[in-house]
Amino acid sequence: MSILLLLQTRGRMTAAQLAEELEVSVRTVYRDVEALGAAGVPLYGDAGHAGGYRLLDGYRTRLTGLTADEAEALFLAGVPGPAAQLGLGPVLAAAQLKVRAALPPELRTHADRISGRFHLDAPGWYTDAGADETPHLAAVADAVWNNRILHTVYRRWREPTDVERRLEPYGLVLKAGRWYVVAGPGPRTFRVDQILELTSSDEVFTRPDGFDLAAHWTAYQRGFRERLYGDGAEAVVRLAPGVTLARAVRLDAPAAADGWTVARVPIESVEHAHAEFLRLGTEIEVLQPPELRERIARTVSELATVYGNSPVGGGN
Repeated sequence: MSILLLLQTRGRMTAAQLAEELEVSVRTVYRDVEALGAAGVPLYGDAGHAGGYRLLDGYRTRLTGLTADEAEALFLAGVPGPAAQLGLGPVLAAAQLKVRAALPPELRTHADRISGRFHLDAPGWYTDAGADETPHLAAVADAVWNNRILHTVYRRWREPTDVERRLEPYGLVLKAGRWYVVAGPGPRTFRVDQILELTSSDEVFTRPDGFDLAAHWTAYQRGFRERLYGDGAEAVVRLAPGVTLARAVRLDAPAAADGWTVARVPIESVEHAHAEFLRLGTEIEVLQPPELRERIARTVSELATVYGNSPVGGGN
């Protein structure tokens, strides 16, 4: 199967080239080529310096070697929203249509099943789906593809907030509904929606040899978490049954009769933890530090006052 697909996509290849590509012996290639010929595949071998194996001109196989799981994953991986943001919506749709047409009937059924039963929507609930939150995304993507330098005005969180940045964009990452561009020198990571102004130049940069975007992003996330919790700040909380928190370490204290457990959680700051813990409502109780517990208690009291004094439905 692999020999057939290699010859179909690359054209003429020698037995030695096939053996090296497939990490098998030349003898194994000879045996498999003979089996393909016996199965009726129009496969020919030419001798001489420019020789090698090739398929009959115009021969194509509809057999792709995809398993049912691979076919399902292919159609699940095509997220229409991000593709449309990059200007690739029609291209993605056309590619999926061609792949679907090339699949054997049983795999086509699996692909239709996954498309009809799963839909991926990356942005959060309170993101306006109709708003163009990343107006420069297409320009950044074009620069990534063509290795072109970008001159930008970028808004960061600390003063001075609006700064000029010269970027060598290596790649784009979609994380939790937000687009990030990884760019040199550095490399460093920038939110695309925080680019206020952008000018693309004709100047071309050289992408670093061996740069792996996925590996870099994994390392960046790990470093981000370490920086986030690097000061050693933590909170001690009680968690309702079934509730888990990232990086939480459950303490040895025995669980209460109601199933609640005590855990120690690293936090970035009191302000950040205040917002994050409030999301859990009554499924968490902060025990330490005192300033965090007092701040949450004050917020809850203020909310109770607001909702206690507000008539339901706005009536009198």
